Amino acid sequence: MTPAVYGVLFVFLAPVFGGLLAGVDRRVSARMQGRIGPPLLQPFYDLGKLLQKQARQVNPVVEPLLLGHVFFMAVSGVLLLSGTDLIFIAFVFALAALFLVLAAGSVNSPYSFAGAERELVVLLASEPFFILMMAAICKVTGASTYAGVLASPQLVAVQLPGVLLAFLLVATIKLRKSPFDISTSHHPHQELVSGLTTDMSGRMLAYVELAHWYESALLCAFMVLLFNWSVPLGLLAFAIAYALEVLVDNSTSRAKWQLVLRSTWAATLVFSGGNVLALFLLSR
Repeated sequence: MTPAVYGVLFVFLAPVFGGLLAGVDRRVSARMQGRIGPPLLQPFYDLGKLLQKQARQVNPVVEPLLLGHVFFMAVSGVLLLSGTDLIFIAFVFALAALFLVLAAGSVNSPYSFAGAERELVVLLASEPFFILMMAAICKVTGASTYAGVLASPQLVAVQLPGVLLAFLLVATIKLRKSPFDISTSHHPHQELVSGLTTDMSGRMLAYVELAHWYESALLCAFMVLLFNWSVPLGLLAFAIAYALEVLVDNSTSRAKWQLVLRSTWAATLVFSGGNVLALFLLSR
């Protein structure tokens, strides 16, 4: 299949993957808490209900911004699989998250505005890592596209173990798991006011959830990049990492935003930066 076909498949299959992942997350979390939990397909039922409900238009610019959030999150995956430069994709990935910040910040609500500010902190904490990760992968493999990295004989995870460790930490932020779910909780039972999505309803919430499913699929694709010598191994590594994320999510409480920012930047500099510096010194 051509790269364009892979991009089209991502648009349609990534939400299916993200929805099933959310269903497994709910089931596993419920069992950890001594509950039976909802059906595996419950996230799809919830998304369908949200799309059918009437949305409360707090600000007319919110819906276009949320549609931009979904669009650019999907475009990030399309560009990734269609052979676009990896570092450019990291910037498009950040742009998609910025649309969500703008949507929440445009609402005249203290809870939503506080959530937007914290989401901006999350963006500042995580996006520098993704840019550094893509640059490190390109440096190690000598390729700048997804297909090129997968075809490279260089073993990325073996040469970039520090980047892999930092990725596990940053994925906690992107998957909205405790203790780093500072802008809005992934699980509704954790709080009464849901941060940046407080004033979103109906299809607005559906857009946010759909974009999160695309984001989960992108994180899985990034993990496959790190385990570039075997796609099944990369998928298995993501499954193990996600199970650890669910375990941490159900056994920790929310951290302060200062800790999130400091710990993420420290991991980016120490693990990722140190790993890249070590490769540079050893290659001389």
